[in-house]
Amino acid sequence: MPNHEIVINEVQKDSEMHRVLELALEAGRVLLSNGAEIFRVEETIEHICKRFKIEEMDAFVMSNGIFLTAHDKGREIFAKVKHVPLAGTNLEIVTEVNNLSREISAGNVSVEEAFVRLRDIEQLPPKKNIELEMGAGIGSGVFCYLMGGNIYESIFTVLIGFLLYAIILFAARRQVSKIIINLVGGAFITVMALVVSNIPFPFEVTLDKMIIGCILPMIPGVAFVNAIRDIADSDFISGIVKLLDALLVFVYIAIGVGFVLSIYGGGLLL
Repeated sequence: MPNHEIVINEVQKDSEMHRVLELALEAGRVLLSNGAEIFRVEETIEHICKRFKIEEMDAFVMSNGIFLTAHDKGREIFAKVKHVPLAGTNLEIVTEVNNLSREISAGNVSVEEAFVRLRDIEQLPPKKNIELEMGAGIGSGVFCYLMGGNIYESIFTVLIGFLLYAIILFAARRQVSKIIINLVGGAFITVMALVVSNIPFPFEVTLDKMIIGCILPMIPGVAFVNAIRDIADSDFISGIVKLLDALLVFVYIAIGVGFVLSIYGGGLLL
């Protein structure tokens, strides 16, 4: 009978530990899929495990996957790999998960409550399309002005940036490849800038300022900075993967722009 009770207690303990580790893995997945840095994901997993007295734990995080194992009394009691496809960035979700991690560490949230909170965080409504389109348009206009464009060029860049992001959102809803989206995006802004620059306005409108202004909001700046930070933290595999992904976006946009300019025949010297 005593042996039977020991076995039951060990099984119950393993079950509780598994639930905690599943929570840590899920929190890491949500962070990673929304653009969090590698060190942030590792720290969140570690904090959650320590809060529930799991000390013998190893987490290995890459840009598109999490490997988590845990040990107790010399035996492996948990081992799981979670694939996390490369996705976009949502800093609001990252912030909310960070806040949840702090509450867990402070002992204010139980395991089951944390699972419910994580589901709610992941289902946060995205920004409205019109807000994203206006943000992209205004950002494009501001970048154009900062690059030396005049007020007229900036206004036209706002309109082009607005239309560009409307196309990007339309393509994203239909799960169009990121390669196609960036190629078409680069070509679209170049065509629109060429059309505007060839209209005989009584004021000066140059091609290059408008193209640069519209391109900058398409650049994956957060992903690029995170890649550099991961490399600086010696997470070379994850950093290089993210860096390559960001650099390829630059290449796709450049090909789209260069293709239209080569067909037009004038390049930037119009």
